[in-house]
Amino acid sequence: MAEMGDALYVRGAEVATADGMLRCDVVIRDGKIVGLPRSEANVLGLPEVDATGLTALPGFIDVHTHGAAGIDVNAADVEGLRTIGRFFASQGVTGWLCSVLTDTPEQTRWCLRQARQVIEEGIPGGAALLGIHLEGPCLACAYKGAMPEHLLMHEADFDLFRRYQEESGGNVRYVTLAPEVPGVEEMIPRLNALGITCAIGHSGAGYDEASACVEAGARAATHLGNAMRLFHQHDPAIFGVALEQDLFVETISDGRHLHSGSVRLYLKSAGWDRVVAVTDSIMAAGLPDGAYKLGVNDVVVEDGDAKLADTGVRAGSTLTMAQALRNIMAFTGVDAGRAAQLLSRNPAELIGFAGKGRIAAGCDGDLVLVDSEQQVACTVVGGRVVYTR
Repeated sequence: MAEMGDALYVRGAEVATADGMLRCDVVIRDGKIVGLPRSEANVLGLPEVDATGLTALPGFIDVHTHGAAGIDVNAADVEGLRTIGRFFASQGVTGWLCSVLTDTPEQTRWCLRQARQVIEEGIPGGAALLGIHLEGPCLACAYKGAMPEHLLMHEADFDLFRRYQEESGGNVRYVTLAPEVPGVEEMIPRLNALGITCAIGHSGAGYDEASACVEAGARAATHLGNAMRLFHQHDPAIFGVALEQDLFVETISDGRHLHSGSVRLYLKSAGWDRVVAVTDSIMAAGLPDGAYKLGVNDVVVEDGDAKLADTGVRAGSTLTMAQALRNIMAFTGVDAGRAAQLLSRNPAELIGFAGKGRIAAGCDGDLVLVDSEQQVACTVVGGRVVYTR
């Protein structure tokens, strides 16, 4: 494999392009893809990766994760976040948002400062931290899931989010809000103006409330079908709005949070361009069963299933993006190139990461090479090899 650098020649892969799977090489210079030649010599003498027998997919982007490899985002310092990023690279992730669970304002600001430093300085040998996701605190108590109820806000406070955005250096990219919390609908366009994509979730909102938030500028539904009021024929709620209107739909495709038929329903209703695979992983991802933390919560993982120790309510997942790819392929019967759209192009478009999520000239040189069983062999971020098996 090549040494690290921002230029790379990936030879002989089956490449997932916008035109389908093509046998070609991938040329990366200055961190950008500059060409997809077929059977051409490496005339520039770039460092090479021999990808013969491998499939090149756009690098995965996880926009909703609370940790992995023994590190909880809410307690992660700079080195902790880098540890998560290095583990994610081994799972084909090239970019991610750290999801901060509802916490005290003081702890949230500390998390924002840690993330800001990592975003600005990078993660050597790991997946790039691209921004921050705030899951709360404007969420419904009745659908709080693993959120600490005493820290949830009962009225939206735009000034708090504005201060958070300032503290983060403008790196809050995504926020989950419950439409029924007073002031949320009015706050959404103001958050959009700060560069923040808004999702609706952890909510018992009805169809009209949810639709009003979509009209105001909400673009996604957080882990659709989980921690929310479900579809009813007399009031389809967020569930119906997400499948009827032009929202992006988060799915936790671990086979526990959603039945495989639900994933297929989302794809048929919302469309392949609108479903976004996320892990919602906790610090236990990549580790054996045992006792862990999720923010202020104690979590027990049994048979890979994470639940709150005191109530048994499911609390995030131990899913990885590489496993999500394999699961989606099994659920739908599509090939890796098709399935990878849910892990790459769609999350990039949701958050507005121009140039990411596709293998094409002018796009960022973010790739994952997988073998015939969709196991990660190599991960490339901006033309730099950050993981080899």
